[in-house]
Amino acid sequence: MMDCKKALVETEGDIERAKDWLREKGIAGAAKRAGRDADQGAIDVLVEGGVGALVELNCETDFVAKSDVFKQAVASLTKIVVEQGEADLGTRTINGETVDDFIKGLSGTLGEKIEVGRVVRFEAGDAVIDAYKHIQNERGVVGVLVELSGVDPSDARAREVAHDIALHIASAAPRFVSRDDVPGDEVERERDVLAKQTAEEGKPEQAWPKIVEGKLNGFFKTVALVEQSFVKDQKQTIGALVEGLGGGATIRRFARVKIGED
Repeated sequence: MMDCKKALVETEGDIERAKDWLREKGIAGAAKRAGRDADQGAIDVLVEGGVGALVELNCETDFVAKSDVFKQAVASLTKIVVEQGEADLGTRTINGETVDDFIKGLSGTLGEKIEVGRVVRFEAGDAVIDAYKHIQNERGVVGVLVELSGVDPSDARAREVAHDIALHIASAAPRFVSRDDVPGDEVERERDVLAKQTAEEGKPEQAWPKIVEGKLNGFFKTVALVEQSFVKDQKQTIGALVEGLGGGATIRRFARVKIGED
């Protein structure tokens, strides 16, 4: 209804021109596309002026996702997030129109349901922010942002480590920075599963607690970033890599987004 009202305003009440306006903007076919699944898409990342942004733009097929028009659209949105923030993104201006209207027009042009997916923005003046984008089938399919604090942002070694960690996150897919960040109920659920598994293995009952704790440590190594083995050097953990920078270097936060994954 709001789109129809806007069309009439733009065309001074001329219904036929309003219909054309809706078609030009790609809005007329939006209802037909609304029920489709937009589980493909592309990701872009950008770090500029101490600010990092990651934007996911979804569509229906990888054919559209790897098109130049689509990739340019996600790059433009990422630039907007860096410069203006992620809040109320739909009301920001792109190419002379709101982001919401731009997306509707893009949907009409490309003939698929298109929508903005996950959006992440990091800003920290005293930290190193880095990003990594994994490209597959001609478009970004995994995007990572990482923030490394307790280091000098101008330190080349710190920037190198931050980028290596971003690359590692893309590959190893950790869910938390450290084991302390894993919710307690998730730890207890995992402990319960491991206890039942151990009981089925026929080991002496008195050994169960130690076995479960050992398995739980293995669980933490799969989900906690600082406990994972560095993809470039399996003998070194990510935690040790950061400690090598000295001082109070620490991973403050990270974000990882992959097309097709929640």
